Amino acid sequence: MGRLIDGTWRTDVTNEATADIDYEGTEFRGELGEDGPHPADPGRYHLYVSRACPWAHGAVLVRTLLGLEDAITMDVVDPHRKNDGWEFTPGKDGCTPDTVGGNGYLREVYTAADPTYTGRVSVPVLWDAEADTVVNDESVEIMRTLADAFAPRRGPDLYPERRRDAIDEVIDAIHEPLNEGVYRAGFASTQEEYEAAAAEVFGALDRWESVLADRRFLLGDLTLADLRLFPTLVRFDAVYHTHFKLNARRLVDHPNLWAYVRDIYQQPGVAETVNVAHIEEHYYRSHDGINPAGFVPVGPDLDFEAPHDRNELPGAVPDGRRR
Repeated sequence: MGRLIDGTWRTDVTNEATADIDYEGTEFRGELGEDGPHPADPGRYHLYVSRACPWAHGAVLVRTLLGLEDAITMDVVDPHRKNDGWEFTPGKDGCTPDTVGGNGYLREVYTAADPTYTGRVSVPVLWDAEADTVVNDESVEIMRTLADAFAPRRGPDLYPERRRDAIDEVIDAIHEPLNEGVYRAGFASTQEEYEAAAAEVFGALDRWESVLADRRFLLGDLTLADLRLFPTLVRFDAVYHTHFKLNARRLVDHPNLWAYVRDIYQQPGVAETVNVAHIEEHYYRSHDGINPAGFVPVGPDLDFEAPHDRNELPGAVPDGRRR
């Protein structure tokens, strides 16, 4: 994968190796709100996503659970990311054209917003169709601003104001050891780095396995914290266990976590956001340094539709009182 430098696509520069390039990066870190340049008007915004990417998956889950499919349009890139980066391949199953700008590559969305853009080209991207610019391309910030701007209008409150500190604390606790940890293990350059990352990943799995023993979701009710954890867990056995060599245990070896994933998967609309074929193709075919042959394993066979009894567990409020 490459990177844009002053609006030019550079395949010799990756998201991980930029120390030898002297540049100042561009940032898109806007929010939706009535008092700013991006008011929360239905029909104004567009999401660019990959079904393979866990970061994009969180934004798609917010859109789905809030019922915003008509309010926020969405395009899906090809899961196989090649040297030219994320590509629009509408003839491929589950992929779409760029219905807003007619571009062939996601990098062209960035340069449409800023012809001299410098930085990564990533998913998700939140686009303002009226201002013709990128609002934000930081996944958790997109999730927060969508939940904040649109929750009062329709759907569940995934980010209630009185509980935001607690939700953000759990999101932070998940991020480093687990969301990022699987990648640090998979792309480690030494045995020591790999083992340290793997220890953090399995330590985090043990922690949340324990938390979920007596509550249905991480904070009792379904919140953004769960939508940050779910995309990592739903990919674990299909790709991280094998591709990133995190094979000390499978997700299915954690009874609470495995039931929790099935519970969220079976929420209305969520199953349609999970495309295992895209997930497997992306990881096994896009990371040549890890899997140079590009073969996609034939397993495992995961039954996300299997029954669970998570709905019988009580919820909890931040101070620990049962409800």
